[in-house]
Amino acid sequence: MGAEDGLDWRERRQRAVAAHAAADERRRAAEAAEAAELVAWFVAEARRRGLPSERLTARSYDGRGRYRTRLRGWYVDRARTRAVDVDGRFHLLTVRGGLRARLFGADPQPGPAPLVIGAGGRDGESVPLRVLLSRRLDDAAPGATRSAAPPT
Repeated sequence: MGAEDGLDWRERRQRAVAAHAAADERRRAAEAAEAAELVAWFVAEARRRGLPSERLTARSYDGRGRYRTRLRGWYVDRARTRAVDVDGRFHLLTVRGGLRARLFGADPQPGPAPLVIGAGGRDGESVPLRVLLSRRLDDAAPGATRSAAPPT
């Protein structure tokens, strides 16, 4: 293999890496848009069904402490570590604890909702966001009239 062949190979490899990175970014953006649509559907459906929002609390990373937040919304999992606020933003409610959080409350920042909750976790339990949100609505108002299914 000559020096020219080596340069050509490196250039092809760099292009392939860039193409893979761009495709991965497009996939992530599409998943984030789909998840945001599901979260917006959940908020609209929760309001339509009259599901009351509540003051959300956050848990410390070690799980020992609970901290007040300024957020209102709905917990979407039984562990009460994931929630959707009344503005339709998804929150992971685990925060760094400490005296400041104890005195003034915690301020968890919203983030993009994953399409699959728990994917890649050690326990192997994962659930699609669509199922989790539908389950939360059904648990809160078992006899309520259902509207259209979550967006696909």
